[in-house]
Amino acid sequence: MSYQFHPSILRAYDIRGIINETLSAKDAYFVGRAFATILHRDNKSKVAVGYDGRASSIELKNQLSQGLKDSGCEVMEIGLGPTPMLYFAVHFLNYDAGIMITGSHNPVNHNGFKITMKDSPFFGDQITKLGEIAKKGDFIEGNGKIRHTNILDQYVHRITEGCSIAKNSELLDEIDEFLPERDQLKVAWDAGNGATGEAMKKLAHSIKTKDYLLFEKIDGSFPNHHPDPSVEENLEDLKRTVLEHDCDLGIAFDGDGDRIGVIDDKGEILWPDQLMTIFAKAVLKENPGATIISDVKASEVLFDKIRENGGVPLMYKTGHSFIKAKMKEVKSPLAGEMSGHIFFADKYYGYDDALYAAVRLIDILISSGKSLSQIKAALPKTYSTPEIRIECPDDKKFQIIKNIQEQLHQAKVKFNDIDGVRASDENGWWLIRASNTQAVLVARCEAKSENKLKNLKNSLAEILLENDIKLPKELEQFGNKSNKVAIG
Repeated sequence: MSYQFHPSILRAYDIRGIINETLSAKDAYFVGRAFATILHRDNKSKVAVGYDGRASSIELKNQLSQGLKDSGCEVMEIGLGPTPMLYFAVHFLNYDAGIMITGSHNPVNHNGFKITMKDSPFFGDQITKLGEIAKKGDFIEGNGKIRHTNILDQYVHRITEGCSIAKNSELLDEIDEFLPERDQLKVAWDAGNGATGEAMKKLAHSIKTKDYLLFEKIDGSFPNHHPDPSVEENLEDLKRTVLEHDCDLGIAFDGDGDRIGVIDDKGEILWPDQLMTIFAKAVLKENPGATIISDVKASEVLFDKIRENGGVPLMYKTGHSFIKAKMKEVKSPLAGEMSGHIFFADKYYGYDDALYAAVRLIDILISSGKSLSQIKAALPKTYSTPEIRIECPDDKKFQIIKNIQEQLHQAKVKFNDIDGVRASDENGWWLIRASNTQAVLVARCEAKSENKLKNLKNSLAEILLENDIKLPKELEQFGNKSNKVAIG
């Protein structure tokens, strides 16, 4: 029996689609059949399966598990929870692989699958292979089994393992030394009604903090705000809570719990590259000379700080699967992306877990003796745009990037092409790349002064206009269609 997936759903590092338009329960069944076939050909057969709180997730889970079973896999369903809990389950249960049904931070009517092997990500050509197997109907037949377990408590316990303020920590009696003026750190938590809700609540109860929980009830309709902490407007409730209750920090999660957003004690956002400078300094104390990875959207300040603290900075492609694969290749203990994915291989498993990152941040904050705003204020000042998203058809976006690269080559402009174009000089840099998950181009600029930032915006706008791309609102006042390609 052959089957063909909609061509848009097999992405670079996961499978995503619109329910009953490009993605259906039947797709889930054949994802299971195809993935099980790949596993069996590698003498593997044990798969953990989890799902998020979207209305479509249970049906997709049921059909996925059935497809895996019908091709001979042993399936362990771990229930509703965040994606990192699924990753943890693969290690904890000693399973060969795991599949998470999640739409992450995408709109309510979207859903999909994140797939992992125990010791490596599953992406790129491997995802393409699923489509090839299904199209040929080249499935292995079998008679597997489906079982169920609940590992939420074990997952939360593992997150707090080694945490100085865990209620079962031997270090708990020393906390007053670090916090002489208060008994507890005050933390605001925002699950955004996403899949982290229950785990977040258990985590907050497992550590010695005074906690203010927001939107912890899992609800796939996201009635309060969209669960994407990389968008500033989604953090307004968290900011307000931090300021109203004089919290030391606020922590937000995306829809499936693999991305983090952070608010400092003054209600200001700590962007992921700023967060990475804090993590990198701490990790490099115990791993001197280590390679620390971040994606092409990150600030130059981060890479400079990694060097200052004795590490080796590595700029790499955006995408959680790309980052995880590169971490394993270069044996990096830490990596992060501007989207809020933070990956710890230092004392952890090397995957992106926002709850674990939150615990590591709280520990660093306590041991520093400083407020989060003080730590942030010590970082060099830069002037930057937020991530600028420009609508662009999937079938055109990568060709446009190639065209821009050729233009820059001809103009003898130096740029990094590891993922799109990152062009820079002594004044700053601008970036444009094609999203691997959505029909958009992503752009960003960073400079050392407001005037230089304007110059960079103008250069970026000119490049877009030369390629017949309508300027987004953030760049509408820039660009003059000059024939000269500039940097800043």
